[in-house]
Amino acid sequence: MLSFIRVINHTESILTIIFRYLTRQVLINMLAVSGVLLLVFMSARFIKYLAEAAAGDISPDVLFIAMGYRFPSFLELILPLGFFIGILLAHGRMYMESEMTVLHACGVSERKVLLQTLAAGLVVMLLVGACSLYFTPLGFKKIEGLINEQRKATEFAMLVPGRFQSTASGNRVTYTESLSSDRSELSGVFIAESGKNGGGLSLISAQRGSQMVDSQTGSRFLVLEDGKRFTGVPGQLDYQVTEFGQYGLKIAAANVKDRSLEVALSTESLWYSSDPSLRAMLHWRVSLPLTVPFLTLLAVRLSRVNPRQGRFFHLLPAMLLYIVYLGLLIVARGALARQTIPEWIGLLWVHVLFLSIGLWLNFGLPWLSRRRLSRESNRHASA
Repeated sequence: MLSFIRVINHTESILTIIFRYLTRQVLINMLAVSGVLLLVFMSARFIKYLAEAAAGDISPDVLFIAMGYRFPSFLELILPLGFFIGILLAHGRMYMESEMTVLHACGVSERKVLLQTLAAGLVVMLLVGACSLYFTPLGFKKIEGLINEQRKATEFAMLVPGRFQSTASGNRVTYTESLSSDRSELSGVFIAESGKNGGGLSLISAQRGSQMVDSQTGSRFLVLEDGKRFTGVPGQLDYQVTEFGQYGLKIAAANVKDRSLEVALSTESLWYSSDPSLRAMLHWRVSLPLTVPFLTLLAVRLSRVNPRQGRFFHLLPAMLLYIVYLGLLIVARGALARQTIPEWIGLLWVHVLFLSIGLWLNFGLPWLSRRRLSRESNRHASA
């Protein structure tokens, strides 16, 4: 009896090692693929933010802060795809090197492999759900605050050396050759300002400039030193030229309204909203984590390859299936926002469709194969 218990415990420990090995292989490949995709996605977004900073729309100081807030929104899209490709690569390699054949011969059935992979997918699904339902809207809320803060920033705070920049009102263009690290001192300053209703033009050039804050009113002034001011009407010769040692120019904060982002709304707000577009966004957030187990069903079956076919032969049909899945979700979201389909259906029909495909690939096809083999064996026996 004791020896029988030892055999059972030994078998369970071997199975535990095997399943840890399977999970580790999948997660390693998932992290590698997700890392590459994350680098591509974040690089594209960072380039866009750099262009906005170079144009003076946002301050360069907030670039990395904004990227940090966008990180969950990248993860919620990348992790399901990374896990899907990770299964295809890990299991495909094990089929190519006959490791799966050895496991099946030792009693590790395909169903056990599927259940173990689904258990790993559950962790990924929870992580995607946390990003989709909570961290992504929270990050966009922070970005919303940054955007509104930048839009209300003064002209002086948004200056970029070596670039002509216009104010939000469009009546003033400022240029500076260089700017100190603390953004308090300017050199080589040029300012062009148009009068009200196009009533004239004022050009100012100065060697240096600095910011001054009135302690009583809190108003900000740009104090220019050693320069000239040209005032007149374009096309006429009666210009006034004034040389100055110091010249004060008031810096007015931009008078703009706060801009709100729909993606920054919390999941709770979407839940109680009756707006069709917001309801469609709620369905989308819930759908993202649901894709993980359904993609797992597809990937485990599609990863089975013949060693003669090559290691990457199965990737093309699998990726086409993933593209169709994601494309149908996007189409269904648009149809739901336009109220073309009822909300009780929502995006659920897409998940049901691919769940059916996954179940058929994993259980329907093997059942057909066993039935065909049974008919052939009966035919030979009767012959």
